[in-house]
Amino acid sequence: MTFARSARPSSIAALSDAAPVPYWLDSPDRPEPTERLEAAHTADLAVVGAGFTGLWTALLAKEADPGRDVVVLEGGTTAHAASGRNGGFCAASLTHGLANGIARFPDELDVLLKLGRENLDGIEHAIARYGIDADFERTGDLSVATEPYQLDELRESAAIAESYGEDVQLLESGALEEFVNSPLYVGGVYDPSGVAMVDPARLAWGLRKACLEAGVRLYERSPVLGLHAERSTGPVRLQSAHGTVDARRVALATSAFPPLLNRIRQYVVPVYDYALMTEPLSEQQRTSIGWKGRQGIGDSGNQFHYLRLTRDDRILFGGYDAVYHWRNGFGRQFERRQESFEVLAEHFFQTFPQLEGLRFTHQWGGAIDTCARFCAFWGTAHADRVAYSTGYTGLGVGSSRFGAAVMLDLLDGNETERTRLAMVRSKPLPFPPEPLRSAGINLTRWSLDRADRREGRRNIWLRGLDRVGLGFDS
Repeated sequence: MTFARSARPSSIAALSDAAPVPYWLDSPDRPEPTERLEAAHTADLAVVGAGFTGLWTALLAKEADPGRDVVVLEGGTTAHAASGRNGGFCAASLTHGLANGIARFPDELDVLLKLGRENLDGIEHAIARYGIDADFERTGDLSVATEPYQLDELRESAAIAESYGEDVQLLESGALEEFVNSPLYVGGVYDPSGVAMVDPARLAWGLRKACLEAGVRLYERSPVLGLHAERSTGPVRLQSAHGTVDARRVALATSAFPPLLNRIRQYVVPVYDYALMTEPLSEQQRTSIGWKGRQGIGDSGNQFHYLRLTRDDRILFGGYDAVYHWRNGFGRQFERRQESFEVLAEHFFQTFPQLEGLRFTHQWGGAIDTCARFCAFWGTAHADRVAYSTGYTGLGVGSSRFGAAVMLDLLDGNETERTRLAMVRSKPLPFPPEPLRSAGINLTRWSLDRADRREGRRNIWLRGLDRVGLGFDS
């Protein structure tokens, strides 16, 4: 079944009371901001960004060396950007899925799979160690087909996953109904251990608390306006509006925000993703959809949807649209796109027609740091005194911890199993400059939509991108 391009009046009406704020951040448990950066400071390690990557970097640094003086600078408040706006899918995959890993890192995929599993276990252990109440559930996830051709592709992907020792279960239509009840779904693949569901804001706030208790100094509402390193040795200066930090080492964890290093700009584009949250389901509504295992779900179109249940049985429904704005357009004005919210609402009721009449309480958008290989990349600058990790392309909830560990290895000059990876030592292909960048991305979005409406058949443009390894992930 093909998803509609426009919304019915009833779907639009379901949005009438939706607050234009991220559900996860709309909480009385949101911590009060720390003080701003004032005056001049020094540090052994300065981290820019208090999202997942930055918080893991600070915490892992203190765990490795409790005496290390660590400062975190955050332009807004903890998790106000991507880390508090995502779906809460915490995946073991470091490569944005097995297929992408096979295509890009076939010679080291076994190692990447192992490190990914260890990383997800490490997140679970840290949540337990620090007593973080983040609704962490090791539910696994379902990849579902809404068209017969997609089910054929899932059968093939399940066989490949099994050849790599992955524990997956192919579900034909009748078997899938035991997991979730949607007339759209014709089959799927269940991965019982590779994904956990989490409340992303609570996870970030818990990491924030752990950092503060470990002695990390956090300055929120302190955007870094410049990075200066005049010599090949000595400190790197971070300049904020009312203060500075001179640090021996700097870790940049700025996600889709405009980067502080020019060398990153050609590799990362901000792409806006949108999501809805429903009101809590009644017992009858909950029974009508099944979904007893509470798995995360993603459908299999190029323009895909992701959905999951919250602690109080709301449904988060997001994805499909992925919008790029001219010249890496970035800002709050792009977070509210009513056209995308209305299309998502229509698709929600196509997925669960038995929930007609349910209303949405929240609608929001946020920027994803997208790169051409769809998974994180790393690098250093200023004589290895500055490191960065970015380009997660939507799968950073889990892989950000791994990204943080790699940055610390690079800054400390440690050769490890991580730093020996070709994935760490290589870069994605750069995006072209404007106007080619916008033209290429928008042509790709149009082509992906067309492929979804032509049983997955990819046109000459998409086939060309596949050949050169330069793409655009929806």
